[in-house]
Amino acid sequence: MKLDDDDFSLFGLPRRFAQDSADIAERWKALAAKVHPDRFAADGAASQRLAMQWSLRVNEAHQRLRDPLKRAAYLCELRGAPIQANENTRMPAAFLMEQMEWRESLDEAKTHEAILAIDQQVAGRERALLAQAGRQLDDDGDAAGAAESVRALMFLTRFRSDIDRRLEALEHS
Repeated sequence: MKLDDDDFSLFGLPRRFAQDSADIAERWKALAAKVHPDRFAADGAASQRLAMQWSLRVNEAHQRLRDPLKRAAYLCELRGAPIQANENTRMPAAFLMEQMEWRESLDEAKTHEAILAIDQQVAGRERALLAQAGRQLDDDGDAAGAAESVRALMFLTRFRSDIDRRLEALEHS
């Protein structure tokens, strides 16, 4: 193992979007136990510092690999198509229209049920986009297309936060 290995190499996994979450968790536990700083307590300060670096590296890799959206974004980056969500906010017109319609519907929604119906639509779109990104990465070799799908997913994640806030506000009114 090397600190500069990519997350997939570190965990001994193929560089694919499709992964078994239980396998990721199992590999993380084994790696975390192997590099835990307590194992190196008797080896001196330098060994403990190195173990801390390894522990941090393993935990960061685990965070990226276990979350499908983060894993897709990481794969895009590894394949030369970084997401650059803050710099690249271009989206297809149809997606933007869909967003505007959902935002208008959310603004007009007066009941818990109406807001939940919007949330279900958005959740369905998220699932479809995540599956699309997986196909683009694993089957089509289309990292640029997957990057666009991931950026759209990030938009939807922020919108779902707006929905959650709206539901909370409705519950407290």
